[in-house]
Amino acid sequence: MNLEPKNQDQQHPQYKRDRATIDTVLAGEPTDRNLSELARLIIRYRGFPGARDIQRDLKKALQQWNHTEETLYEQTRKIHATGEVYRLQKSDQEDWA
Repeated sequence: MNLEPKNQDQQHPQYKRDRATIDTVLAGEPTDRNLSELARLIIRYRGFPGARDIQRDLKKALQQWNHTEETLYEQTRKIHATGEVYRLQKSDQEDWA
């Protein structure tokens, strides 16, 4: 009997959509929307046992824009306090659930 814990990565149900989002974030500028997306995805993938490529790219985006998680969250709190960064468009769907 093998009693060793399994270290198998899991597939996140939003992986495909999130992969496209982080690719857009990495290729873009630190706009309000991109900063908000970055913060949202960092929170989503914190401690998630998988999606290592997304987690690596989230850190890369933070470094690219000279942010720490703390400074990013500080800035995105201001963004959300002053306006609607996620304006509902025809193509948008909420995936916060």
